[in-house]
Amino acid sequence: MQFGAVLQTHPPAARTIALSKLAEQHGFEYIWTFDSHLLWEEPYVIYSKILDETNRVIVGPMVTNPATRDWTVTASIFATLNEMYGNRTICGIGRGDSAVRATNGAPTTLKTLRESIHVIRELANSRSVEYNGATVQFPWSHGSTLDVWVAAYGPLALKLTGEVGDGYILQLADLDIAEWMIRTVRDSAEKAGRDPMSIKFCVAAPMYIGDDWQHMRDQCRWFGGMVGNHVADIVAKHGSNSSVPKALTDYIAGREGYDYNQHGQAGNTHAEFVPDEIVDRFCLLGPAENHIEKLKALKELGVDQFAGYLQHDNKEETLRVYGETVIPALRDHITATS
Repeated sequence: MQFGAVLQTHPPAARTIALSKLAEQHGFEYIWTFDSHLLWEEPYVIYSKILDETNRVIVGPMVTNPATRDWTVTASIFATLNEMYGNRTICGIGRGDSAVRATNGAPTTLKTLRESIHVIRELANSRSVEYNGATVQFPWSHGSTLDVWVAAYGPLALKLTGEVGDGYILQLADLDIAEWMIRTVRDSAEKAGRDPMSIKFCVAAPMYIGDDWQHMRDQCRWFGGMVGNHVADIVAKHGSNSSVPKALTDYIAGREGYDYNQHGQAGNTHAEFVPDEIVDRFCLLGPAENHIEKLKALKELGVDQFAGYLQHDNKEETLRVYGETVIPALRDHITATS
């Protein structure tokens, strides 16, 4: 299993860069960030500095969307970073949440998402593509590579992921829900004539090393509120009796609204409806052994990467314990002699 750290680009940018360097030192292979240009600093500018001050981590958004930037601009950014730093980028993408809603916009259609994935991937892989009635290509890009991983919850979005995604991002760590989501994506891939095992699976959720359970839950309750935004969209479209597991849809019954000014923040007052049970199921909390046990179960389900959110008050210690204890426990063990 590989590991990523998910950061907000909250100022100062130097803090994001320092945490990225620390994550690499502790064995993390990926640095992901939120991508909401109004709420936080522009991530792609910061990626350039992270890549300049690290040696091997791969960077990308969790997640960008097709609405806030022209797709050719997004592709150009990735291709430029790859030329500068040697193919160390990845693109997580979805229909849009905080980046579009904070500006009174709305998530894009799945048709738009599908088309954007194709355009971004082809251009950022140094290939030509049809766009707005013309065949376009970056004449300066040679040998750039970019995988596009799709973030999704609803049945139709999962179907799209299986059909076109290089990877799938599930933003919660509930074992039962993860099993259903992974199976649904793989089934879709198989029906589309793709190798279902070729799709990479990433589970992303808050990780907090500690022993004060109430404090940890309160620090991570925001995550259930964030996931609830997407779940509310599913329920509005498909009703409460869709094929999506009840464990995902039922908990938002007490949701009354959401303030994007508090998006992704510990102590988010619009996440008070999220019960402790959901926090425990969606996140990785407690001492190292709790994390290891759950991560091993996720690995058994086929999860290739765990990306841990660090929007809480124990960032450095959590990274340290992961580097010294958790990550080594999930690596394949090789002996020097046998």
